[in-house]
Amino acid sequence: MNTAKAAATREPFDRRLARGIQRVTASALGPYQTAIVRIGISLTWLLFLLRELPHRHELYGPEGPWAWDMGRRLIGLNEAFTVLMWSDSRFWFETVYVLAVLSALLMLLGWRTRAMSVVFMVGVLSLQNRSVFVGDGGDNVIHLTAIYLVLTRCGQVWSLDARRAAREAREAEAGKAPRRDVVGPLLWTVLGGLLLATTYYSDTNGSAWLLVMLWVLWLGQALWWLVCRYAPGEPRTLLDVLANLTHNAALVVIMAEVCLIYATAGWYKIQGSRWQDGTALYYPLQLDYFSPWPVLSDLLGASGVMVMVLTYGTVLIQVAFPFALFNRKVKNVLLVAMMLEHAGIAVLLGLPLFSLAMISADAVFLPTAFLVWLGARVGRGRDRLLSRPRGTVPDQRRTDEEATPRTLVG
Repeated sequence: MNTAKAAATREPFDRRLARGIQRVTASALGPYQTAIVRIGISLTWLLFLLRELPHRHELYGPEGPWAWDMGRRLIGLNEAFTVLMWSDSRFWFETVYVLAVLSALLMLLGWRTRAMSVVFMVGVLSLQNRSVFVGDGGDNVIHLTAIYLVLTRCGQVWSLDARRAAREAREAEAGKAPRRDVVGPLLWTVLGGLLLATTYYSDTNGSAWLLVMLWVLWLGQALWWLVCRYAPGEPRTLLDVLANLTHNAALVVIMAEVCLIYATAGWYKIQGSRWQDGTALYYPLQLDYFSPWPVLSDLLGASGVMVMVLTYGTVLIQVAFPFALFNRKVKNVLLVAMMLEHAGIAVLLGLPLFSLAMISADAVFLPTAFLVWLGARVGRGRDRLLSRPRGTVPDQRRTDEEATPRTLVG
């Protein structure tokens, strides 16, 4: 009787489908998840650039071991995008490196996130594609995620953009006239000039698809500004729906990327004899290059049981994680285990930036409730540090960053 009654009151499939479509078109899902990925990836890249600042010429400069002429030949073969091939002068290299550092910092802070995400992506691709033999695995994660973040609305929360949107909303409620924004149009104009230069040097840039993507993004931002200014009704709603769909699709791709990384890594490990007999973890602990703390490495390597448990546990977690997404509790347990595993890699094997890049990508699966709690704790800590009254802190809860758009970039 209860079963029949439940079946009778069950919501029809077409209504559930309509509700799902409305959800993915009406809002950008995972605002906190995309924000934490933005913060983590940009922080990782910024720390890498600052750490390698004394060695930047040897890694990416025209006078490094991988000479500029060799770089041109490589770009001609793999068609990778890099603006460093425009010139072999030291001044141009220093300019690109400084812009990469600056864009990473502004991306971290969430200042003009749409524009900075593009500049950040160009900086990542330009430096990494200049010397493809530099990296520890985390560079691939940064490389791909930098492209995907361009398509997301990752500045909705925990950003200077969100603070500005909250301030404008309060001023609008108070009846104040909107402020005139000069920075947005100026930034859009400057990026347009750089895009023209990129098109002029298209024969040395590599991938043509990326150039097309940059033009679409630049023209799309102009269309957005025109629609918001002169047709704020249905055309604006249509553009908002397209932006939400693009964001949600990119979010799914980031999740799929993380699952693919762990699935392929786990299944390849299964085929290795050292992973099969449970001794694979022992060997990197004996390498001086991967032993920043020899005492810890020797202590862990001396325990055969611990080495076997960690070896088999690593394989089990990586293989099982994509399937654990169907169960929230199991997924959260494995997610914590993977993050602890990367923290251990950072300490024991001396790969902190690789671990930080992987943890940043893993964060896309963190529960929203935990991220909201974490953001509140960080906010309270910031308030105590700066000795600000609680009432003067702008609200950083989820808001629609497009609520009052008046600029070409912002």
